[in-house]
Amino acid sequence: MAVVYSRAAHSVARPSPIAVSSAKPSSITCPQFSGLRCVEFGSRTESGFDALSQQLQSEGRGHRGVVSMAGTGRFFVGGNWKCNGTVESLKKLVDELNSAKLEEDVDIVVSPPYLYISQVLGSLTKRIEVAAQNCWTGKGGAFTGEISADQLVDGGVKWVIQGHSERRHVIGETDAMIGQKSAYALSKNLGVIACVGEKLEDREANRTTDVVFEQLQAYADAVSDWSNIVVAYEPVWAIGTGKVASPQQAQEVHAAIRQWLKEKISPEVSSKTRIIYGGSVNGANSAELATQEDIDGFLVGGAALKGLEFATICNAVTAKKAVAA
Repeated sequence: MAVVYSRAAHSVARPSPIAVSSAKPSSITCPQFSGLRCVEFGSRTESGFDALSQQLQSEGRGHRGVVSMAGTGRFFVGGNWKCNGTVESLKKLVDELNSAKLEEDVDIVVSPPYLYISQVLGSLTKRIEVAAQNCWTGKGGAFTGEISADQLVDGGVKWVIQGHSERRHVIGETDAMIGQKSAYALSKNLGVIACVGEKLEDREANRTTDVVFEQLQAYADAVSDWSNIVVAYEPVWAIGTGKVASPQQAQEVHAAIRQWLKEKISPEVSSKTRIIYGGSVNGANSAELATQEDIDGFLVGGAALKGLEFATICNAVTAKKAVAA
């Protein structure tokens, strides 16, 4: 039986309208959970993979029969605490996270408000890293209210979120500015969680990939090295609304992002970059979302403020491993 290790070519199709899907995850299995995507073909050649893909889609069993992780083979889950918390409430949250049982095959970061970063760094288990929610375009100076990447690194922060929809659509940051900020953060060895996502009117107008690709291009225009970037797809219509893209809808956009990276950056970047999903992810829906091939983790909002539920979301990596077993 031949085992082919590769990322098959993605078909970049327009994402489907918002709908609730009842399709079950694919039951095609891989020999092991590893850093490479793999599928057993039997006597099929790689050219026969397209036929298998079409068969799976016609049966409602997912995009392709590939379920293991890309790149490092590790899930990535970020918790964005946004503008929430007090000294006491975050102490309780940190205590919950410190006592939670967390799977090994997942990288975890949490992102407190700036005021509480030092508190969290001083009390949180080293198993979980800390991210900032934003940083400036360059070194510090006369920029009231801003924090520089230099200061974050000096304080022990490892990651920063850039391009979140609230920064784009509430604060008014442009694509170009987000690209510039990301490039400077990367130059200071911060990992960047690079957010992209469309509004409801964009999806209804069938412009999801147009918007997402424009946002990705702004990162690409400023960034030369993608090795320390995690891409977060967050449909704006699903953030804080209780709505969530179906696993199939999320997979469609993640696959399109993967193909864009392949065509515009390189096949290697496409293969290694982790693409995570955000948009009303919770303990109840995370496991099913995790079974999709190109969903490599999550960026979590409201549920990240509940320690035990956030741990459940982090441990959704077991759902992907179970399908791959």
